[in-house]
Amino acid sequence: MANMNDIFSLAGHTALVTGSSRGIGRAIALALGRAGARVLFHGASDSQALRDAVAAAQAEGIECEQRVANLGDSGETASLAAACADADILVLNASVQSYGHLENFGEDEFHRMVETNLRSTFQLLRIMGPAMTARGWGRIVSIGSVNQAHPAPRLTIYASTKAAQKAAMLTAAKEWAAKGVTVNTVTPGVITTDRNAKVLSDPSFAEPLRASIPAGRFGVAEDCAGIVVALCSDACSYVTGADVIVDGGFSL
Repeated sequence: MANMNDIFSLAGHTALVTGSSRGIGRAIALALGRAGARVLFHGASDSQALRDAVAAAQAEGIECEQRVANLGDSGETASLAAACADADILVLNASVQSYGHLENFGEDEFHRMVETNLRSTFQLLRIMGPAMTARGWGRIVSIGSVNQAHPAPRLTIYASTKAAQKAAMLTAAKEWAAKGVTVNTVTPGVITTDRNAKVLSDPSFAEPLRASIPAGRFGVAEDCAGIVVALCSDACSYVTGADVIVDGGFSL
């Protein structure tokens, strides 16, 4: 009988985690590294946050490197995929988000979100997926959003890109299931990250929201990391096309 630690081991695998300089992406990247994977940390620029994330991983003895690419640019996205050709784990975490009512969105902001959140997903899947199927093993996980099913009033464009991303993942799961590649989505609820720190700092908004969560608390980035490790391991080799909700019961 296999040791339980062995079936969750990612030793010998290489993981690209987009948007892993901070927040959920950083927590996932570190967790994958602790499970034995070589980790490619990614950021839109060579920021101090990205360098700090890599340094934190190296301090733990995790084999890792950094990659820089603006996913809003198709050329840079293609270069990222080429630089990560040996990755057999892909975590699509990076996204951009801005608030605004529909009548206030301009063309530039619309295209920024569509290019970064959606076009880059299709491009990375198109380039990296076939390499995984050729090897007969791969794990792809996208980090979704509760907005993909229940769009917030001022996040319609962002929510639309996340809903479309989930649809792309379902298609990829069907196409590649017989070739050893699993494709899943992890959908966080309210997680305390830099992105939503401002809105959660308002007690009049945050406290009613907290009270609506059965777990009685907001999540932290690490709450999303364990399930990604599991989905990327052999323990979940028969799980594909799933949407795993990590929200403390908020959606119940």
